[in-house]
Amino acid sequence: MSGFAIFNIDIKRPKEYKEYVEKVKPIAERYGGEYIVRGGESTIVEGSWAYPRTVVIKFPSYEKALEWYNSEEYKPIKQIRLDNSVANGIIIKGA
Repeated sequence: MSGFAIFNIDIKRPKEYKEYVEKVKPIAERYGGEYIVRGGESTIVEGSWAYPRTVVIKFPSYEKALEWYNSEEYKPIKQIRLDNSVANGIIIKGA
């Protein structure tokens, strides 16, 4: 069963955030991650969606998604995101 990392993000410092965008993809790919959604136009159809940017990364399994998120190689890259944005994130099992 696949695992998905889903983030809803508000970028506070776009210039500094670019470093995160450049560095995160190769690390996610090493864990089998494939970007399904990385920003883009959207329409809220129900409820509320806190931030304007949504990212969805599909991993081969829920465990691989957690392994990526908690990995030592992602840790310093994650800090770049945390320092330059606010977000809601979830890792979830999916089909």
